[in-house]
Amino acid sequence: MASTAHRVQPGSFLTLHYRLAGPGGDIINTFRDKPATLTLGTGELAPAVEKHLIGLAEGAHASFDIPAGEAFGDRSPEMVQWVARTLLNEMGQSEQKYEVGDVVQFPTPDGMGTYSGSVVRVGDAGGKSDAVLFDFNHPLAGKPVTFEVQVIGVL
Repeated sequence: MASTAHRVQPGSFLTLHYRLAGPGGDIINTFRDKPATLTLGTGELAPAVEKHLIGLAEGAHASFDIPAGEAFGDRSPEMVQWVARTLLNEMGQSEQKYEVGDVVQFPTPDGMGTYSGSVVRVGDAGGKSDAVLFDFNHPLAGKPVTFEVQVIGVL
């Protein structure tokens, strides 16, 4: 007999609690707050994370260990870049004081979205004293990830 519970499928609209953690602990954890709502396939979760949701029934609670690099790709040295203060000023960040570890939001070139980078270094003796070094890699790139989920509702 077929189950009457709704199951997660590509394109499903979900209400769920989830936790993404790397070796250093939680990056996102909605279990302590209100649940998240999202639609599969729209980029709200990485495809490698979404694939673990497919087939889960409403009410399911599961945890998955995802190998290093699978969830958010490998770390890319090209994603660590110097950004000149003049460009930061043009983007409306003229009075910003940067500290190592700060996460800064940048507009996408089309102005329709944002992406973020974390500050790695401010200034440099190698001729870049008026620049900030940002790491645009995802914080979990190249790391193993634990994905825990509780599916509350599936539409």
